Amino acid sequence: MNKSTKRIVIAAAAILIILIIILPKMSFLKGEAKTKGAGSAEGKRGGRMHLAVEGFVVMPGKLNDRIVSNGTVLANEEVQLKSEVSGKITKILFKEGSYVRKGTLLVKINDADLQAQLAKANYKLQLAKDREYRQKMMLKREAISQEEYEAALNELQTQQADIQLIKAQIDKTEIRAPFNGIIGLKSVSVGSFISPTDKIATLQEINPVKVDFSIPEKYYNTVKTGTQINFKVQGSEKVFNGKIYAVEPKIDQNSRSLQIRALCRNDRSEIYPGSFANIEIVLREISNALMIPTQALVPDFKGQKVFIAKNGKALSVPVNTGIRQESTIQITDGLSQGDTLITTGLLQLRPNMPVRISKVNQ
Repeated sequence: MNKSTKRIVIAAAAILIILIIILPKMSFLKGEAKTKGAGSAEGKRGGRMHLAVEGFVVMPGKLNDRIVSNGTVLANEEVQLKSEVSGKITKILFKEGSYVRKGTLLVKINDADLQAQLAKANYKLQLAKDREYRQKMMLKREAISQEEYEAALNELQTQQADIQLIKAQIDKTEIRAPFNGIIGLKSVSVGSFISPTDKIATLQEINPVKVDFSIPEKYYNTVKTGTQINFKVQGSEKVFNGKIYAVEPKIDQNSRSLQIRALCRNDRSEIYPGSFANIEIVLREISNALMIPTQALVPDFKGQKVFIAKNGKALSVPVNTGIRQESTIQITDGLSQGDTLITTGLLQLRPNMPVRISKVNQ
């Protein structure tokens, strides 16, 4: 290949490389120019820029004015079974986790010495009865004085009192159920020596159950006895119902809250004492409440306001608010049904600014 041909090939290769580099850039610039032109045509109406925003159509709906709180489920009655006297356990007559009725004998403590004392006292009682009878007959025949008969009668009554005392001590060796309920796990065994400080088991009445919770002090005059509550417990989606039956007559100074106790039926034993409860109290129901997203509310030095879209412009509207929920808030004054509320671009909005609703939420 001669020098002339080489120069031609090199020149052609250089031109090809330049075209490969320049052509994509020219296409990109041309496309960008078209996009800008289209955007200008879309963003301008009547020669002015329109801010693209999202809207929310204000419609009336059902609103429950409610109090939400957390609480704890308690047994209606609960007791730790303990002995009044020290001694060795001779019998355990209950099954762990079983239902027992009031008065059922649960545990027996050795009372052999007391039974012996009782037998001895009964013999003495019989002798005292016989002596009192003889003295009474002799008094009728005036063979003895009134004083001698009264001494025999006093001995009889003293013996009867001693027997009652021994029987009371024997009763203390028998531990009985103080109310109907479910007995828990035992902490002792037959043959154990127990004292009054030793726990034998627990007994709980779980139908009904109590629910303890607190509410802010501002509801002091709103929540009364008889008010219904709804609550859920962990591990169940079922909603349980109960009624308030007691209200603490004092506000807690530390938490500024009011302690409340409710009662709930537990016929199927679905609620266990100690469970964590999510509680709701419905104070009233509003059928035509105007609720808006909380992010649409704008603080103002005169109060609060919102922006609505009307005839392609953003209008500033002062509002009064009511009940606040997790993501919405009630508007009591300032808005009407059907108003299109602006929910985005609030920091850029100015009164009478042209706007374009790009998306409407309901």
